[in-house]
Amino acid sequence: MSMASLYVRLFSILLLIICIFPPQALSVVPEECQTKTDGCTNKEKALPLKVIAIFSILIASVIGVCSPLFTRSIPALNPDRNLFVIVKCFAAGIILATGFMHVLPDSFNMLSSRCLKENPWHKFPFTGFVAMLSAIVTLMVDSMATSIYTKKCNNGVIPEVASPVGGVQQEMVVVNVGQFHGHHHGLKPATGTVDQQLLRYRVVAMVLELGIVVHSVVIGLSLGASNNTCSIKGLVAALCFHQMFEGMGLGGCILQAEYKTMKKFILVFFFSVTTPFGIALGIALANTYKENSPTALITVGLLNASSAGLLIYMALVDLLAADFMGSKLQASVKLQIKSYVAVLLGAGGMSVMAKWA
Repeated sequence: MSMASLYVRLFSILLLIICIFPPQALSVVPEECQTKTDGCTNKEKALPLKVIAIFSILIASVIGVCSPLFTRSIPALNPDRNLFVIVKCFAAGIILATGFMHVLPDSFNMLSSRCLKENPWHKFPFTGFVAMLSAIVTLMVDSMATSIYTKKCNNGVIPEVASPVGGVQQEMVVVNVGQFHGHHHGLKPATGTVDQQLLRYRVVAMVLELGIVVHSVVIGLSLGASNNTCSIKGLVAALCFHQMFEGMGLGGCILQAEYKTMKKFILVFFFSVTTPFGIALGIALANTYKENSPTALITVGLLNASSAGLLIYMALVDLLAADFMGSKLQASVKLQIKSYVAVLLGAGGMSVMAKWA
């Protein structure tokens, strides 16, 4: 299955799930769960703000995800340099905070809402349970995808690697990675070792993109369905920064995966358009979608929980642990300290933004 068809199917499934609940969202719910109107609720004034949000977030997303892809022309930001590792840790901190401080709390609030029935939603911690299952499933996908790609390489399917000049470079794979023994101090790692790492980068980029796409559609839908002009203004600014920094993290993973130009374009395209797509979908469903209806709370809450589990796993295991336990950081305590500071800055900055988005 090609990458393009995979994302088309993903979009179709998300659209089907989201479109299931508008008719049910009109069902009778407790009075305090009805959408309240106040001086800030104005559908006519909210529409231009949503249109501005679509283009603003689209531009911010493109800038964020594309900026790491052009760092090869800057020697200091080459993936082999220390500065790139520090920037990547900063971006990983942002993704980690997105899962813990943005997506997970939203899911807790939705699935513990008084608008839901006492049994079972208030009797069992569904958010933690779904997030845990999502992390386990992500581990399964991560592990199995790596195994499948490795077997393809062992069977003679040679990965295509983008060359620095934009072409495609075919690299022969050394199947027996174990041929590189530790006592060969004067030799570089076998080509198979490099290819194994490249495969890991590609799996990480694909799985991370999946989690971010789900999360982005959900937050876009919430913004598009809202008619509160007071909250939209601050939310648009916060989401622009959110998408830009989150895009930097994804862009760094795409850069290390060394995809061909077309595959890079597909990954960049889907990340950039998912939040604007969610906003447009929210605008289309604004008359029927009620964010406080039981079905809407359950559907979006469960999607947020699954997205949170995926993002937290990816940030901790595939991004931070992989780097900090790698040979580059293990060889330098000074670089480790700088990287930890970068993680704290990224996570801290995104945590502060949780006040608005």
